[in-house]
Amino acid sequence: MTTIRDIHEVLLNFEKRAENKPDEIISQTFVDAAPLVEVICAPLNQIMFGRRGTGKTHALRFSLAKARESGETAVYLDLRTIGSNASFYSDEGISLYERGLSVVTDILAALHDELLQVAISKISVALNPEQITIRIDDFSTAISEVRLSGTPKIEEISRRKSESDAALGLKAAIALTGADVGLHLNLGAKRSQETETKISHDGFVRSIDFGRVQVALSGLLSILGVRRFWLLIDEWSELPREVQPYLADLIRKTLLPTKGIVVKIAAIEQRSSFIEPRENGRYIGLELGADIAADLNLDEFLVFDYDEDKALTFFRELIYRNYIALGGDTSEVKNSAALIGLLFTEKRAFEEFVRAVEGVPRDALNLVSKAVMKSFGQKIGVDVVRRAALDWYQADKVKVLSGSSDLQAALNHIIDEVIGSRKARAFLFPSNVRHRVIERLYDSRVLHLLKKNISARDEPGKRYDAWKIDYGCYVDLIRTQNAPQGLLPTDDGFVDVPEDDYRSIRRAVLLPEDLDGYLNDAGND
Repeated sequence: MTTIRDIHEVLLNFEKRAENKPDEIISQTFVDAAPLVEVICAPLNQIMFGRRGTGKTHALRFSLAKARESGETAVYLDLRTIGSNASFYSDEGISLYERGLSVVTDILAALHDELLQVAISKISVALNPEQITIRIDDFSTAISEVRLSGTPKIEEISRRKSESDAALGLKAAIALTGADVGLHLNLGAKRSQETETKISHDGFVRSIDFGRVQVALSGLLSILGVRRFWLLIDEWSELPREVQPYLADLIRKTLLPTKGIVVKIAAIEQRSSFIEPRENGRYIGLELGADIAADLNLDEFLVFDYDEDKALTFFRELIYRNYIALGGDTSEVKNSAALIGLLFTEKRAFEEFVRAVEGVPRDALNLVSKAVMKSFGQKIGVDVVRRAALDWYQADKVKVLSGSSDLQAALNHIIDEVIGSRKARAFLFPSNVRHRVIERLYDSRVLHLLKKNISARDEPGKRYDAWKIDYGCYVDLIRTQNAPQGLLPTDDGFVDVPEDDYRSIRRAVLLPEDLDGYLNDAGND
């Protein structure tokens, strides 16, 4: 008979990071939040946004497994592991162009290594194996020819010599006894002046010249018989923002034009830069929406307040599938509903758990482990969920803010203003304003985006985004007189689901100037 203690022992061994899981476990533990599977497995070039822990790596590796199951060639690149010296990319003592070139060549070298493995697996059965060797060599040579292009540095030195005469005439007549003595004194000075002018035209690198990389890559894929090649790039935002457009430029000029290549990128939106505008409407990099789709954001899938049923179903299945993957007994625990019924004291306790994880799968796995530790051998109740959530918030999220006193002060101000003064859990912020404080708090998972582009009927033309304060920020206020009373405050009370159009939203709005004073050490990504 499976006991609650048996279940707890399994759940304490959760592995939270997808990159540490074997491929078969990735597929086994993946939970679809429809239409997520259809989107990530479609053969479309795409950027997938999401904060830490929202499942970007898991989704990429799931699509990798599905592509390989279909007999297609797929390669997964983790940008944290590319290059022999990643610190070179962020060394400001080295020119930006050299750093961009280094990133590009390192990525191409990694791609070459992956394709070499594909070639090795095919060469023994190829009709013309020497052609594969030739194409591999061509691709290697093309990579070595990638270079900076632009105007070289020019120095011109011009010398100008000028001469001028200065004459001073002095004539004195001195009358001496009985004689006139005439003295004519002519002081002539000839001065020569030489000036040196140095005109410097700083070298302007217009772009990286990829030469014949695209042609060589296309030829290699053709000779390998690859019908469709999936390139899945993870941890994009780990590269310094200033060099990211150079890698994006490589993708636009060499990968996207190649028939049969599908590129998918996982990135954190607030830490990403895909394009660098140039003069006359030109640019390097990728134009989102035009060159590549950027319509998938994992942060929008699993927010409890936005779609309660969807969130409950997802996290119930997430816990159950990880339980099975870890060898949990399914003879009695036949489905996710049975497992949740054994784990939690009541439905309300599980609802509180899902509300506490704020739509972040990794936080859910961490939180259930903490809750199990606190109630080992006993079912998890609401109080246990709240204490575990507070511990997780203090151990993980607050620690991220510890390096910035201004960010911590800004968060305290928002908590005091929104929860303390308005008794709410959420607020509205102007849609067209990118504020570094909001972005950093969002990236740290202490603010959560509920809904975009909300209109105000009494303020025509103005649009707002709904932001929610993290559960851990107010869990210790619950059951006190300072507890929030609802989600969003309006002139007519509270609303618990973000609407598309509010008749009056004045009480809910937080303005940019309320946060401008906290920018001093908010930091740059």
